[in-house]
Amino acid sequence: MNVPLHAQTPADQPRPRSLTDLFVSFSLLALQGFGGVLAVVQREMVENKRWMTKEEFVEEWSVAQIMPGPNVVNLSIMIGARYFGWRGALASLAGMLTFPLLLVLGLALVYAEFSSNPQVVGALRGMGAVAAGLITATGLKLVGALQKNALGGLLCGVLGVATFVCIAWLKLPLIWVLLGLGGLGWALAARKLR
Repeated sequence: MNVPLHAQTPADQPRPRSLTDLFVSFSLLALQGFGGVLAVVQREMVENKRWMTKEEFVEEWSVAQIMPGPNVVNLSIMIGARYFGWRGALASLAGMLTFPLLLVLGLALVYAEFSSNPQVVGALRGMGAVAAGLITATGLKLVGALQKNALGGLLCGVLGVATFVCIAWLKLPLIWVLLGLGGLGWALAARKLR
């Protein structure tokens, strides 16, 4: 029987020290994540804190993406639960949402006052390009982890390109792409793992 990657984590791998550590870590991650938290979470969880390997991050990120709700919030819940059960999930969730919620509410009040200003509109459009770059850079950093995937790098790449084509060019609804290509990927992986 094959064991999920997260169950193979060595006992000496770094981990959060407490629920407070989870809350503070995810609060700091969320406050750094202007334009998208994915790049920041990957860097902090995998490269800096080393709470996860690249392979574990890709595995859990893929699950977080197909669940309803914000992807990074789903991932924070999964990481918290991984180390401290439901209490860890709540601590991570609170860390991910508390301070950003307060900040966004404050910014919404400011934005309502200045939203018609051409400089504000231009600045927001420029930040959109940076956010797209962050997502692309994170995706490219994680490509190497797909070599250890059950499907292998080539088949993962084919599924990734097919997903991009379906979403970006063919403009198919996300749910159909997830069910179709996600189902195909699941079936192929299940077959290879037998």
